[in-house]
Amino acid sequence: MKMCEVLEVSKSGYYKWLQVQNRPQSEKEAYRKETEQKICKSFHESQGTYGSPRVHADLVEWGYTVSQKTVARIMQELGLSASPIEKYVVTTDSNHDQKIYPNLVKRQFSVNEPNRIWVTDITYIWTLEGWVYLSTIMDLFSRKIVGWSMAAHMKKELSIQTLKMAIVSRQPGEGLIHHSDRGSQYCSNDYTDILKENEMQISMSKKGDPYDNACIESFHATIKKELIYRRKFATRAEAIKAINYYISSFYNEKRKHSTLGYCSPNRFERIHLQNQLDFIS
Repeated sequence: MKMCEVLEVSKSGYYKWLQVQNRPQSEKEAYRKETEQKICKSFHESQGTYGSPRVHADLVEWGYTVSQKTVARIMQELGLSASPIEKYVVTTDSNHDQKIYPNLVKRQFSVNEPNRIWVTDITYIWTLEGWVYLSTIMDLFSRKIVGWSMAAHMKKELSIQTLKMAIVSRQPGEGLIHHSDRGSQYCSNDYTDILKENEMQISMSKKGDPYDNACIESFHATIKKELIYRRKFATRAEAIKAINYYISSFYNEKRKHSTLGYCSPNRFERIHLQNQLDFIS
């Protein structure tokens, strides 16, 4: 054949290749290919942030029988790997003369019911217009972000807006523990007055100790790794829009947590609520 001569390929070699191409795909090969596609789907839907444990959890949820070891191997073959987490950097200004409250949480981050312990903190995001400050409140039960707000400043009003959002959305009962660092925003009378009006217990970390508030610090490290460090924001409005979407549509609704059995915060809460209803009935 003319093409065989041009490409310097033997006729027998060409016919052998042709037979392979026309051979019906085996069931095993088809399953492997489908598994690869689903691994890619999970990885890319997480915006490239999932490692093999969370990708594996997705596949199990979608009904596939495959080991985490196999998922890890396929991801390596496909060149799919999550980014490493950035190291913690201290940002809190606790040099003030306002009242400091004791640490009631004491690194006990496991909670059996919603609205028992909230943790809060502030982080910052660079844009070409300048800094955007992100204030968040997390419910330790489900690791859900129940309140958040952003502004070009980190004054107490930013934290107050976050707190009010959390109160309106969750309607917590009395006795909830509100845990923060010793930042001036959280020690201000305006902030603590709202906590007291809603019959919350006030808890604060030791000075300069990020491990006392590790869960919310971990969330801020996660959003930076998975969103902020992957983007260059031209404007504050662009950053705010992206962060709002990440928290409401991805983190709370879809992102799997190893501490929650690879459920998302919203799914974990829905399962808890359904279990309660089943128990009552």
